[in-house]
Amino acid sequence: MGDHKEQPLRVGAAVRRRRRALELTLAVVAERSGLSVPFLSQVENDRARPSRSSLEKVADALRTTAVELLAAADPACSVDVVRAEGIELGPEPRVRSLVRGHHQMHASEFTGDHDAGREFQYRNDQLMYVADGAVEIEAEGRAYRLGRGDTLYLTGGVRHRWRATVPDTRVVVVAVAEHIEAVRDRPGR
Repeated sequence: MGDHKEQPLRVGAAVRRRRRALELTLAVVAERSGLSVPFLSQVENDRARPSRSSLEKVADALRTTAVELLAAADPACSVDVVRAEGIELGPEPRVRSLVRGHHQMHASEFTGDHDAGREFQYRNDQLMYVADGAVEIEAEGRAYRLGRGDTLYLTGGVRHRWRATVPDTRVVVVAVAEHIEAVRDRPGR
């Protein structure tokens, strides 16, 4: 009672909106992601559900994140409960969006290890909170070690990467919404 829809999210419309907003063809997204045009068409028409890996490839091709695509897949509500079982993108690691739809705030919970080769850059300020475990974060040429209960604040535009340093780490990331970009590690770094 009072919960927002309990059905699985469909990311197709969000993928299509993002692709069209960038004025990209399916062929361009296919080339960038390494996925086929027919598969991407099925995803956009909600006839196929992409795996976590495929969704990340699509997100990278669309210069966004899988979490943002999932958040955009669900329309905004003025009051919305996100249950603890949430959205899982795979067995390990897991990512759960804590806010659904388009809002002025974006929040996600990461559980398990995280792809340390993936670099993030938020245009707006961001707060990282370690709910359990420990992480190592690289930002502006420095490494920061955070444990349970620690927070790290990053001003918008700061490129950073992070990784869990102990099993079952849970990190909550909160940022002002929109324009979150994930950048693959570049050679020579």
